[in-house]
Amino acid sequence: MLLPTLVTCLAGCAFLLSPVSEGCGPGRGYGKRRSPRKLAPLAYKQFSPNVAEKTLGASGRYEGKITRNSERFKELTPNYNPDIIFKDEENTGADRLMTQRCKDKLNSLAISVMNLWPGVRLRVTEGWDEDGHHSEESLHYEGRAVDITTSDRDRNKYAMLARLAVEAGFDWVYYESKAHIHCSVKSDHSVAAKSGGCFPGEALVSLEDGRQKFIRDLRPGERVLTSSDSDGHGELVYSEVLTFLDRDPVTQKLFYTLHTEAGARLSLTAAHLLFVYEGNCSEGAAPARGTLRTVYASDARPGQCVLVVEGKAGQWHGEGRLSRITRVTVRASRGAFAPLTERGTLVVDGVMASCYAVVDQHSLAHWAFLPLRLIHSWTGAAGYQEDGVHWYSRLLHWLGGMLLDSGHFHPLGVAQADR
Repeated sequence: MLLPTLVTCLAGCAFLLSPVSEGCGPGRGYGKRRSPRKLAPLAYKQFSPNVAEKTLGASGRYEGKITRNSERFKELTPNYNPDIIFKDEENTGADRLMTQRCKDKLNSLAISVMNLWPGVRLRVTEGWDEDGHHSEESLHYEGRAVDITTSDRDRNKYAMLARLAVEAGFDWVYYESKAHIHCSVKSDHSVAAKSGGCFPGEALVSLEDGRQKFIRDLRPGERVLTSSDSDGHGELVYSEVLTFLDRDPVTQKLFYTLHTEAGARLSLTAAHLLFVYEGNCSEGAAPARGTLRTVYASDARPGQCVLVVEGKAGQWHGEGRLSRITRVTVRASRGAFAPLTERGTLVVDGVMASCYAVVDQHSLAHWAFLPLRLIHSWTGAAGYQEDGVHWYSRLLHWLGGMLLDSGHFHPLGVAQADR
């Protein structure tokens, strides 16, 4: 296909231009600066993105009201930015309290307001609500939403103010009223705020010597159980771990847990890819070649079949077998890890999964990571980093944003690229 070939060529050029010995690559500003695009104001009653506020592609689910006496009150931080006016009609300082993510986006917006309209400042009319003045399950109760105007209260500016809020990185912006703009963000510890694709630290992988190991303790150079073919098909083989595409031992994230009839349970973040078989599948059967496709974990549904491995550690049977998903649950866990193997697949907690995330095609992602595999084959290293997202992943995300439309990316991946 032309598309994967083009992405691979561009990624290869990036590889040739990047110092192999460096642990991190070009930042988001790498390359020729593009001319600034013209900003289009939001229309009255328009919201961006064009989905409901409390969905995964926007600010995510409501997580419960925060009160001054609750344990979660420590999640709120005061905002004393002198460039922002807080109405604070209750005279309690509540409007200044917000999550760190909301504070960051609001401070960024304040700069944009002053740059566009010299002498004008951002004004917050509603922030954290401790008095129950908003609708049930409002994100104001969690310090994740603000209602804003400009300091001069010029309503002719509000449409552009809404656009500036989108550009500042708010996860959902609504031109809600002629009197204000409503903005909200994802929770600081939710999967929505920390996009990408990973497994929890307590997930188990199988090593070539027969041992099982927590994925948080895995190291590049170790060989883990994978499929012989990069598309999930084929015999079970062992493949070398080249690097971690993401490694974050401390952040709390939400994981989708897929429960199967065979008893295997796989947990992974929303944007991570896994192999599924659609239609009527026989429990325990081997899939015919070409019948598997990849879906995001957030799109996995009961009734679909995944590939599970059978046997004891070190004595796995020849290839993966189909097992039906019986239910999907969501749980929080601390730590997230995304190892990359030579084959592009790996068996985690007894289920075959892709090493890739965010982009909608496993084959496309595997093509795009060819230069990184070449770097490893030539140098014996692939720029392993102790923590954080691998520089090559960031670079591909940057390239993908220029070459592919947003439909090829998980909504959380688009959010990450834009912010």
